[in-house]
Amino acid sequence: AAADSVPAGTFPSFMAEGTLLCRRGEYGKALACFNNALKLRAGDKDCLVARSKCYLKLGDTENSLKDAEASLQNDKTFSKGLYQKAEILYTMGDFEFALVFYHRGYRLRPELQKFRLGIEKSQEAIVNCIGSPSSVKLENKEDLCFISRQAESKKANQKLQVKLTKDQKWTRKREPVRNPKTERQLLGELYADKAYLEKLLRDEDLMESSTKQGIKVADLVLSGISYLDTRSEFWQQQKPIYARVRERKLRQQRWMRDKKQKPAEVGRYIVKSMEDIEMLLTGDCPEESCKKAERVLKTIQGWSDDEVPNKNELIGNLHSCIGNAQLEMGQMEAALQSHKMDLEVARQNDLPDAVSRALDNIGRVYARIGKFQQAIDTWEEKIPMAKSSLEKTWLFHEIGQCYLELDKAEAAQNYGQKSLQSADEEGDVEWQLHATVLVAQAQVKLKDYRSAILNFEKALEKAKLIHNEDAQKAIISALDDVSKSFIEELHGRREETTAYSLKEGSFSAGSTEDDNLEKGREGEESERSTEHRGGEKQKAAAAAAGTREDHRGPRQEGGEEGGEEDAESKGEERRGARQKKK
Repeated sequence: AAADSVPAGTFPSFMAEGTLLCRRGEYGKALACFNNALKLRAGDKDCLVARSKCYLKLGDTENSLKDAEASLQNDKTFSKGLYQKAEILYTMGDFEFALVFYHRGYRLRPELQKFRLGIEKSQEAIVNCIGSPSSVKLENKEDLCFISRQAESKKANQKLQVKLTKDQKWTRKREPVRNPKTERQLLGELYADKAYLEKLLRDEDLMESSTKQGIKVADLVLSGISYLDTRSEFWQQQKPIYARVRERKLRQQRWMRDKKQKPAEVGRYIVKSMEDIEMLLTGDCPEESCKKAERVLKTIQGWSDDEVPNKNELIGNLHSCIGNAQLEMGQMEAALQSHKMDLEVARQNDLPDAVSRALDNIGRVYARIGKFQQAIDTWEEKIPMAKSSLEKTWLFHEIGQCYLELDKAEAAQNYGQKSLQSADEEGDVEWQLHATVLVAQAQVKLKDYRSAILNFEKALEKAKLIHNEDAQKAIISALDDVSKSFIEELHGRREETTAYSLKEGSFSAGSTEDDNLEKGREGEESERSTEHRGGEKQKAAAAAAGTREDHRGPRQEGGEEGGEEDAESKGEERRGARQKKK
């Protein structure tokens, strides 16, 4: 009575909730919602189809088929019911009946793509099971009485099958034991899962245990194995092993036919493939480009020299493409190995252009991973092979950059000037800009700030000429830094000059004092020689001489007391003379 009671809710709400749960893969809960909806509106064909889908997902084909047929009971032209019934019959392996209902739906609704696809897959399954009709030849050598005998035997078998119980049917289905190799081909990746479940069956303790929900582990394992057996039977009917073998043989035949292509077809294939590889690489899809190049490389390696005259050149080119793609993906070691293989193929076959290309790419990889000296050595080997001024410009610039990274500023400046010269020959303003910046950077490291400022100003003019705003901002910032360094250097030089001048001045002052002392000494001698003269000049000279004699006293040799007394008496005489003058 409780089960038949009307649930709380509305039909649209149950339908919406069931549809949502079905999309999430929760088919058990969705089934409950559709059951409630059918209690509110029994026989609704849309709800029956929805519940049929849930039953089919849960593996209950019997109830699924009942719901599909019920949806068609009142309306034989209901397209959703026709499609659902066809899908169930296809899942059950009744491909012929499924094809009938796919055709009915297609006649009613030809605009629906799903009916056309159903027809195609049913026809393919039938052909895989019984073969193509064109391969069957019927011969009428006897009378047709065997048809009646065949019909009678079929009826007898049907009567026997009715008497069989469900367990006997299940056992009969399980009777044929497949070869493990056949099962592996049918199940594919699921074969490992089945082997694991069969291994669990041998664990008796585990099989006797139960889950938290009270379900026995043995039931879960057996249901999983049963499902895999059912699917393998379906796949066996859909595409038997012999059909798979035939398909594999047809693929091999097509491959052999494609392998023996005409030269024009080979050329078109190679050109198209190389264009695709280049397009994928420039379109920021390096991984796809690498895979495509590897597939083409494997194909070309399988061709003979007669089919592809320039086979070795193509192989080297493909190694180069693979290396470029690996470089974009950040796989530096793999990229280096690919470019080295390109170089090896080029040298073995005497291909100078390919050698130049390989050296170019190897140098780029070395520079990217920070091995600047190896990059320099590789690129310097390439210099004689450079054909155009533009190529030389790039090459000299990259070598100069590597020298700059190694703090070898002088070598960087030399290569920067070479790059600028080649850029001038080519007339390429953008490379003139790059080369001028490189020269200026080297001059900054050499502390030749004046020249660096001049070159940065030239580079700024070129950046304005090609309207490169990012380069203008970077150059203006670099100019500010160099100008500050230049001003600091000038201040340092000025301070050094001032300090040197002060040292020179002190030395001159010391020399002047020595000269004055010397003159003083000469004056003393002259005063001494003129002491016998009279008048005011004699007194002044005596006073000056007295003063100097006081300083010179310690230099006189000891033991001359009389000389000191004479000096004192002379001093007194001088004072007396001054008083008289006053």
